[in-house]
Amino acid sequence: MALTIEFKTDLLKTCKKIIQERIDNASHAMNAAQEAANGEDKSSAGDKYETSRAMGHRDRDMYARQLVEAKNEWQKLDKINLEPSAIIKAGSLIEANETYYFIATGIGKVEVNGQMVMVISKESPIANLMLNKKINDMFSFNNKLWKISGLI
Repeated sequence: MALTIEFKTDLLKTCKKIIQERIDNASHAMNAAQEAANGEDKSSAGDKYETSRAMGHRDRDMYARQLVEAKNEWQKLDKINLEPSAIIKAGSLIEANETYYFIATGIGKVEVNGQMVMVISKESPIANLMLNKKINDMFSFNNKLWKISGLI
């Protein structure tokens, strides 16, 4: 596959769609947990009411954290500059040892136009080894030698 701006643009759109789904799901789940906690009726059991309500609030808080994380990932994606660069940086699409990496945010494996790409954050161990390298540079990761053969 040839690394092109068009492919990189499609990849970014796919990543944004994935993160938007995470935002929507976390928001919906957070609201549902809040409604469930608010909807608990006080019963003669007393403790059961307090326990159910506390669990609902705990769930809401968990979904709220997921929502904040997803929004942070969205902000990272929104700042991505798709312009080609001679050195690897955030926003770079890299081919190394026949594996494609997109340095954006930690989404993981994504398929775009039939091609698998690992979407990784710039804080990931392999991204740290690739940052500031250029085509034909090499690096060692997991006791394996990697060669950068493509970059856009």
